[in-house]
Amino acid sequence: MSEPRVSVVICVYTEDRWEDILAAVASVRAQSRPALETLLVVDHNEALLDRLAKEYKESDGVRVLANAGPRGLSAGRNTGIAASSGEIVAFLDDDAVAERHWLRYFADGYADPRVMAVGGRTVPVWASGRRPAWFPEEFDWVVGCAYRGLPRGRARVRNVLGGNASFRRTAFDAAGGFATGIGRDGDKRPLGCEETELCIRLTRARPDAVLLLDDRAVIHHRVPEAREHFRYFRTRTFAEGLSKALVAQSVGADKGLESERRYATRVLPAGMARGLRDALLARPGGAGRAGAIVAGVLTAAGGYAVGSVRARRGGTAFSVAPVGEFEGRLREPGGPRHD
Repeated sequence: MSEPRVSVVICVYTEDRWEDILAAVASVRAQSRPALETLLVVDHNEALLDRLAKEYKESDGVRVLANAGPRGLSAGRNTGIAASSGEIVAFLDDDAVAERHWLRYFADGYADPRVMAVGGRTVPVWASGRRPAWFPEEFDWVVGCAYRGLPRGRARVRNVLGGNASFRRTAFDAAGGFATGIGRDGDKRPLGCEETELCIRLTRARPDAVLLLDDRAVIHHRVPEAREHFRYFRTRTFAEGLSKALVAQSVGADKGLESERRYATRVLPAGMARGLRDALLARPGGAGRAGAIVAGVLTAAGGYAVGSVRARRGGTAFSVAPVGEFEGRLREPGGPRHD
């Protein structure tokens, strides 16, 4: 049986990340298991669309596309899925680089036909050169990275993390695409959870589906200086609470908060204990990490409460459209617009 072909989707939105985008594409092109194609989906930024089109005009295997849906990461990913040709669709953040065997480990996971998604491990690259002493590893999801508490090796999970993930193309036929109205849109709060909602929806549509995390599929994700401060930590944890409320509204609190309960009752108390122990031993950052865990829990809980009230009042909504709806609106630079 031949190995599945893999399309890689990188969603981009700002010229401020120009060098990061080039590095991300270069890391895909350097894979030990070559990608079928790399799709750069530009989120409503004509200048960046044209610039990238010129950059990769003579490059085989790299296509530049405009987001065919509303502004935001979810619609950008759906555009990439609709344009892809591979049996597997992998997603890479625009400010990350993949290790050489990233796609090989993804592809290996699909030897079992029940496997519908495989995610990897995302390692932070701190702008300051080192992790802030107060920043707990249990909250590395705040900066889009793998956090303490995730399973090691290759293991079944409820959901993969979107910036370093892959899906079987047929998963989107079964469950639809990423929901719009949830997740990042470039202007609002740093929301998330769109991949969580998709994965839960997928396992409902396909009860036999297996979702895996393989921590050998590694990418390195740049963390800008602004995200190393407590202000961003607080904003992001509050936004996560808002997002979890939307997911719970969609799929029910039992499934929507299944993994979070274990995280809150086992992983975080252990992290607090380590922080307090380090504080007693006069190790740097111990008290700060314990305090950040408490603050993160309280802030996320506050966001969840606010999001739940908004959801009950009908103030928030998101929608799921078949990926096929994006196919007729695909536009490459110079092509017709369908705004």
